[in-house]
Amino acid sequence: MKQSTFFLSILLAVLIFTSTGFAQGPKIGYVNSAKILQEYPEAIEANKKIEAMGKQWQSELERMSRDLQSKYEDFQKKEPLLKEDEKRTQREELVMLEQKGIQFRQDKFGNDGELAIVSDSLLRPIKQKVMNVIATVAKDEKIQFMFDRNEQIMFLLYGDAKFDYTNLVIDRLKRGKN
Repeated sequence: MKQSTFFLSILLAVLIFTSTGFAQGPKIGYVNSAKILQEYPEAIEANKKIEAMGKQWQSELERMSRDLQSKYEDFQKKEPLLKEDEKRTQREELVMLEQKGIQFRQDKFGNDGELAIVSDSLLRPIKQKVMNVIATVAKDEKIQFMFDRNEQIMFLLYGDAKFDYTNLVIDRLKRGKN
């Protein structure tokens, strides 16, 4: 009984493949999305803006850290001469400065921070445009399945270079053809 069910399943799969046009096999291609984003002028410009913001905020964070370090060193020098209530007040100020730096880092660089929000708002429309061009290339080339293969994503473990459509997508993006 189990054998007949198994053979029936195989027969059904063969019928589905041959009736859906996959008799000669599906046409498959792949792109390197990281390379596309590295070479697409709009993505390059967006990444420059993101990087500039990040550098500006990193400089501010470093300035805050230096300021905290300087005030802490001053406090350590003066501590033996200070009264207890003055020590407590200065310690509280130091803790407040440290917390302010931690909050600034979280506000700017955290998962829901300004940098993440700006990155998403700048890159989302670009990624959507890239996906649209990939879909257009796939349709034009009659590709049923398009994979991504880049340094971070190794979903496609091997792909013959003749099925790499990365440069075609980059070319169409640069020429503004969707």
